[in-house]
This record gives sequence, structure tokens and C-alpha cells, in this order.
Amino acid sequence: MQNLINQTTILENPWLLVTDTDAPLPSGSILVDSKYWLENIDKLKARGDVSVFLNADADLELLKDHLNSFPVIAVNFPAFADGRGYSLARLLKERFGYEGEIRAIGDVLIDQLYFMKRCGFDTYLLKDGLDAQKALNYFSTFSDPYQLAYDLNTPLFRRKA
Repeated sequence: MQNLINQTTILENPWLLVTDTDAPLPSGSILVDSKYWLENIDKLKARGDVSVFLNADADLELLKDHLNSFPVIAVNFPAFADGRGYSLARLLKERFGYEGEIRAIGDVLIDQLYFMKRCGFDTYLLKDGLDAQKALNYFSTFSDPYQLAYDLNTPLFRRKA
């Protein structure tokens, strides 16, 4: 079973990830592919309980007028080695001013959590089988990061001067 966490606790997951859009969509809060959402915008906006997930090749420019209408945007990590999701999170927060929850989904491993947080992720749907309680410890991997990032916009040498 997958565990949803933020930086301090284990959370309930009210959002169902829908990847098969050929079948009728389930009721309740759902996450659909951003491309599917754009193709069916009127029908899905009327539901009011639909948000999107972004694949690594998502074009945020196409969604920019709708981003803050989504309470959560999930960013899919198809493989551990695919880092494009980090860029999507930073772009959502810094360039597009997204104010909702950014959730990491897919191949989300414990040793990535600290770096995902630094890029603007708020919640993390851990890869199946990972220990959520152990994962919470990884947010304090480093005590004082050197580089600037979304969560800290002043590098260490400026803070220590």
C-alpha cells in the first residue's frame, strides 16, 4: 500500500489517480492526466472535484490560466532517474505562482524526499512498500543547505556573513 506523507506526518489520501480514461470516471476527488483535462475541460470543470497530474513532458504554458483552480497538482516521476519533475515543481511555484499542494507521485523513493521538498513539493505518495515513518526522518537529512532553492532563497555564504 502506498503511503502519503508531508514533511511531518502520514496523511489520508482523498485523491484517486485515474490513468484509464476510456472507462467512466469514478465519483469523488480524482487526478487525471493534464492532457486529458485540457481535452475535456468543460465537462471536468463542471464536476468541481477534478485535479491533474503532470507527466515529465507536460507543457505548463497550456495550463497557466487554470493552475490555481486546482487544489492539488501531482507530478509523476516515471523512474527514479527522471528528474524533470523537480523542474516542474519549481516552475509551478516560482514562474506560475501556483499556491496549492504539489504532490510527488510515481517512483518516489525515500532518499529523494529532502531534494523534492527543496524544489517546492508539499506531499509525497511513496513508492509501494516504503516505510512512511522512516521516510519522515529524511526531511532532516541536512541541517543547513548551502545552495539556494525554492524553500530557501539565500545561499549559506550570505546567511553566515
